[in-house]
Amino acid sequence: MNTSTSTAVPTTLRIVKPKPTFDVEGFLCSAAAGTTSATFQPSDIIFSQGDASDSVLYLQEGAVKLSVLSRSGSEGVVAMLETGAFFGESAVVGEPVRHHVATAMTATTVLLIPTEQMIRLLREQHEFSNRFIAQMLARNIRLEEDVVDQLFNSSDKRLARALLLLAHHGKAGKAHRVLPRISQQTLAEMVGTTRARVNFFMNKFRKLGYIEWSSGLQVNDSLVRVILRDERVGRRPSKAG
Repeated sequence: MNTSTSTAVPTTLRIVKPKPTFDVEGFLCSAAAGTTSATFQPSDIIFSQGDASDSVLYLQEGAVKLSVLSRSGSEGVVAMLETGAFFGESAVVGEPVRHHVATAMTATTVLLIPTEQMIRLLREQHEFSNRFIAQMLARNIRLEEDVVDQLFNSSDKRLARALLLLAHHGKAGKAHRVLPRISQQTLAEMVGTTRARVNFFMNKFRKLGYIEWSSGLQVNDSLVRVILRDERVGRRPSKAG
């Protein structure tokens, strides 16, 4: 009787460690990045429309409003930026002057990256370049959504959407957050309506329990109902017959 002996082949277990997330702020604070730091108080102008576009800025701490001024002096809010955002990025494509006004909304710290240095980092530091490009693409998508919102939604829905975006609705660990101090005039400029209309809708939202004003402006998840439903806030339902 023939018997065969099988020899077990040892299996090598490979443990793959997850790749650590690239620390943008840590990298920018290192000597290799060549950045300088600047601090601003609430309402300080970080740069004005028409200033020389000679650097890209990284928002290390605080909140920044980007706006555009018309020749008549009217202001339109383009974006509200929070910690971790880049802005002034038009410097890397050769724009000679700034096209926006950047205003500190709270106590704010930014890192300034000279244009030539930023271009070098984007060419040589691939992980940094990937993070920067991803953020620019995400902002471009947001701007397209804002245009659609302005074209097709009523002012109450536009206001609700703006508040939900500022409150990071749907993002884990950030729901129900208290917003940075923001005026009703700024909200009006963001959604393309008047301050009086914003005040009217904010009072309606508060009465319905969608927002709270106990210790700063707090946005509740229930505010999404304004966007999902067909009727506008404050409109009386039509009676059948």
